[in-house]
Amino acid sequence: MLLQFDDRESLEGWCTMSTNETNAQPGAGEQGKKLPSLNIISSKETKHRGFGQGAIDLSQLSSVIIDGDEAYLDMGALHAKSKVEKGIKFSTDKSAAENGRPCWIVWVAVDFKEEGKYYAGITSCEMLIDTEARKGWKVLADHVNRMDYALKRRVMVDNLGDAQKAVLKQLLIETDAQMWELSEPIVKEALG
Repeated sequence: MLLQFDDRESLEGWCTMSTNETNAQPGAGEQGKKLPSLNIISSKETKHRGFGQGAIDLSQLSSVIIDGDEAYLDMGALHAKSKVEKGIKFSTDKSAAENGRPCWIVWVAVDFKEEGKYYAGITSCEMLIDTEARKGWKVLADHVNRMDYALKRRVMVDNLGDAQKAVLKQLLIETDAQMWELSEPIVKEALG
């Protein structure tokens, strides 16, 4: 395998796999078979250069857990290790956690404008948690997609009831009232 360095002075950065025409196998014929090569991308690199070259910046994303009438920040949800998820074996079969209580992970993305920071994207994901049986239900693909939607500044809280929206709104205002005030009308309308 051929190592290629985009920035020979600085080897820090992201490692990604890509296909390169110059690393054809010897004896593979005139056409030569393309093999993956390891590219070390400089941390100075800002251009997206094809498949596998992009990076997602999660520094402006927070996770909120809504459990009953309580809403709280829990950054462990980014790695499926929030307080309510720890020790729970999850299934995509909803009947596996039929006695579970409903909980939600809410992804909150923050953005900046001239006046300051504001809540830009908010999406919610439902799950069921049966603490006694240590079982739960969630659809991981939905959680990942909705996290991405929050990062893309979408507002999707249609699966929350009025009580959950109220505790989420209260938490966001208590966390930073100025950010709430600067938020777009769609965010405020979605949370009532």
